[in-house]
Amino acid sequence: MGAAPGPEGAGSLRKDSKVAVAKAQAVGAGRRQVTMKGLYFQQSSTNEEITFVFQERENLPATEDYYVKLQVKACALSQINTKLLAEMKMEKDFFPVGREVAGIVLDVGSKVSFFQPDDEVVGILPLDSEDPGLCEVVRVHEHYLVHKPEKVTWPEAAGTIRDGVRAYTALHYLSHLSPGKSVLIMDGASALGTIAIQLAHHRGARVISTACSLEDKQYLERLRPSLARVIDLSNGKAHVAESCLEETGGLGVDIVLDAGVRLYSKDDEPAVKLQPLPHKHDIITLLGVGGHWVTTEENLQVQHHFCTKRMSVTKKNACLLSWILQIAIAFSSREQRWLSLTMKFGICQTYNRENIFLRILKDVMEKLSAGVFRPQLDEPIPLYEAKVSMEVVQKNQGRKKQVVQF
Repeated sequence: MGAAPGPEGAGSLRKDSKVAVAKAQAVGAGRRQVTMKGLYFQQSSTNEEITFVFQERENLPATEDYYVKLQVKACALSQINTKLLAEMKMEKDFFPVGREVAGIVLDVGSKVSFFQPDDEVVGILPLDSEDPGLCEVVRVHEHYLVHKPEKVTWPEAAGTIRDGVRAYTALHYLSHLSPGKSVLIMDGASALGTIAIQLAHHRGARVISTACSLEDKQYLERLRPSLARVIDLSNGKAHVAESCLEETGGLGVDIVLDAGVRLYSKDDEPAVKLQPLPHKHDIITLLGVGGHWVTTEENLQVQHHFCTKRMSVTKKNACLLSWILQIAIAFSSREQRWLSLTMKFGICQTYNRENIFLRILKDVMEKLSAGVFRPQLDEPIPLYEAKVSMEVVQKNQGRKKQVVQF
C-alpha cells in the first residue's frame, strides 16, 4: 500500500479539489438554459427617489468577437451617480446595478486574445453595459478585465479595483506623487481614503489625514506606516488649514485629495451638507507653492483672486479635477472614456488607450497581491441581501466596502 500524503500533499489535493469544483460549477452555469436574477434600479419621475428591484434575465446569447462570458464570483457595491447618468443622457427605465466584478471565464469570443475559459479575472463593467454585475453571469469586453492574482480572494479583488483606480488616478496621474511630498487625504478611514493612504505611503510620501469620528481617528492611528498627523474633525475644534501649516512648518502641503468641501459659509450651506468638511478657501490656504488639489466636489468654483499661490487650481482646472474621480471609473464606452482621460491627464494621443487603462488595473491587482493595498471590506453578503445593502450604500451610510459574494 502507498504511503499517505503528507500535510503539504494533502493541502495541495484539497486546493486542486476546490479549483475543480469551482470550474465544474462555472461550466455548468454556462451551459444551463435557465433564467437568472439581476439587480436593477428604477428612478422616480421626479428623479429624487431610487428603487432597487430584482428582474429575471434570460440566459445570455453566444459570446461574440471580443467579449467574454463571465461567471461572477463577487461584485462590490458603490453609490450610483444618477446626476451623471442624466447629464450623459443614459437614463433607462431599469438601469443595471453593480460594476466592479471578479469571476471565472466561462466562454470567450472568436477574437479574444487575453483570456481563455477557466481564467480568474477582475474588472469594471462600462457604464453602458446591459448586464448588471449583480447577476450570476455577465458579458464583458476583454479590454475591461485583467487576470486576478491567485492569492487574492474574490471579495478582495472586487472590493479594491474601483478605489484602487481612483486613488491611482488621483495621486499618480493628476498629482505626480513622488517620495518626500506631503499629502493631505481627507476622510482617510473611508474605503477610498484607506487605499489612497496606503498608495501614498508606498510611494514614500508624508501623509496627513482627517477623521470624522472617534472610531475613525483610532483606526487611522493604528495604521502602519504611521501617519504624520491625524486631524480629528468630529468635535468641531480642529482647524484643517492651521493643522496642516503647523505640520509642514508653514510651507503647506503638496497634494490634497478631498472628500468634499463646503462651498459657502455654514449659515448658507444646505442642511444635507452640514458635516465636518473644510471650506474651499481653507484648502487653498493650506496648499503649498505648486500644490495639487484633486477634488470630488462637482460644483466647485474658485475665483482667480483667491488663487494667490502657484498651483493647479484655477476655475477651469477645478472643474476638470472635480469630475475626474467620478468619470475615471464611470465611462460609457471606450472612446468616450479615453477622450475624457486624455483631456484631463494630458496623455499623448499616440498611446494605446486600452493599454493605459489595463496597466492601471494590473498595477492595482499587483499591489493588492503584494500587500500594499489592504482594503476596508465589510463581511461579504449573499445576492438576496444586495437590494437592502444597495439602499444603504446609495444613502452613503456605510464606511467599509460592501461586497456581494456568489
